[in-house]
Amino acid sequence: MPTNSTNPNIRTRFAPSPTGYLHLGGARTALYSWAFARHHGGQFILRIEDTDLERSTPQAVQAILDGMHWLGLDYDEGPFYQMQRMDRYTAMIEKLLAEGHAYPCYCSQDDLHQMREQQRKNGQRMRYDGTWRPEPGKVLPTPPEGVKPVIRFKNPLTGAVSWDDLVKGPISINNEELDDLIIARQDGTPTYNFCVVVDDWEMKITHVIRGDDHINNTPRQINILRAIGGDQPVYGHIPMILGPDGEKLSKRHGAVAVTQYDDEGFLPDAMINYLARLGWSHGDDEIFSRDQLVQWFDSTSLSKSAAQFDPEKLAWVNAHYMKQADPAYLLSETQKRLAQAGHSTESGPALQDVLALVLERASTLVQLRDEAALFYRPVGEVKETLLPMLEEAGVKEALLEFQSALESAEWSHEAISGLIKSTIKAHNLKMPKLAMPLRVLLTGITHTPSIDKVIVLFGREETRRRLAQGLGAVA
Repeated sequence: MPTNSTNPNIRTRFAPSPTGYLHLGGARTALYSWAFARHHGGQFILRIEDTDLERSTPQAVQAILDGMHWLGLDYDEGPFYQMQRMDRYTAMIEKLLAEGHAYPCYCSQDDLHQMREQQRKNGQRMRYDGTWRPEPGKVLPTPPEGVKPVIRFKNPLTGAVSWDDLVKGPISINNEELDDLIIARQDGTPTYNFCVVVDDWEMKITHVIRGDDHINNTPRQINILRAIGGDQPVYGHIPMILGPDGEKLSKRHGAVAVTQYDDEGFLPDAMINYLARLGWSHGDDEIFSRDQLVQWFDSTSLSKSAAQFDPEKLAWVNAHYMKQADPAYLLSETQKRLAQAGHSTESGPALQDVLALVLERASTLVQLRDEAALFYRPVGEVKETLLPMLEEAGVKEALLEFQSALESAEWSHEAISGLIKSTIKAHNLKMPKLAMPLRVLLTGITHTPSIDKVIVLFGREETRRRLAQGLGAVA
């Protein structure tokens, strides 16, 4: 069993772009980065990569922070915002220009389009052809007047970029496959691949855990890092999460905000447990605490294969956590959700007694709320449902006899259960023939916990009132 090997120098980060909500894929990346840092006694940093001015919004930033807070993924430093670090990026770009690792490029969009079209016709890989790349003895074109250039990184032309990936193992990509990427736009705004390198270096990030859709970015970032004289972190690229349909789960396909799972009644510890198992394992353990995750988590058990999101499995995990939850927590959450749904618990059975009865029937807090609401909401119209049941021989007579007998019955589970059994025996009925209409009369639906327990919880007066109201409607 892995144990914590304390190394306070280890620093991980979660660096989402605020172009939408925090979804499951991002939350899992944050969780793994958090757990890795906590396992080693290191530091976990939150960084908001908000240089995409057209798509980044304050609402998306808040959604990320809300999702992190709900999951309980506390960070030691941050949140840092890239837009507040523009002076650092500008200084580093000037340094690269001065040292010959970057250069201005005046190609227009039309120039680039024509370049790609010609490459396509020639069967070549479509890439920037180095028109403005300075080389010894090369005569560059005359810069056009009134045109602001982009800044490109001067990628090495030979050799390879290699790293030992925490998840994938050794990876090597030839530099000839990479072109000179843009590191600053015409307006001077630095691009993602440049900012992330500067940030990881200056924030002393030692381990970068992220989705494997970033693998193609990694050699470019390593080359920039080498050019600015930074130390290369350890990279680990985890496979994407697949949706139930087998397609990649993403903001554009099936993924929803992590906070929506809060709205749907999932517990944060259950979500942490489930997310951890989507690409990591500790033997055959399916259920484990947050503390156990931190104790066990290292990179050796990260899966190379994509995991598939299974809503039923998540519900199963959540049901387990609900049954283990503090009753006071369940009481508070259900009380809050009932109030939001417009149900008052001031009249009716004690909510803690109701929860004790219905907890086994619920996999989420929303289901728990709905089950509890049976005891606090009006029954509604039952005539259409009830009449076909009463047409069966002996059912209406049995109901009326049971209603009368309740007036003097001892109000306990054993006594009510015995009264139901004696009534169906006297009228030669099966249990559902009496229990089903009783459920409809008392709650308005046909599926409830054991009807004798429901009756006991309602109490004598409320049971009498509901039976009289329902039977009166079909008299």
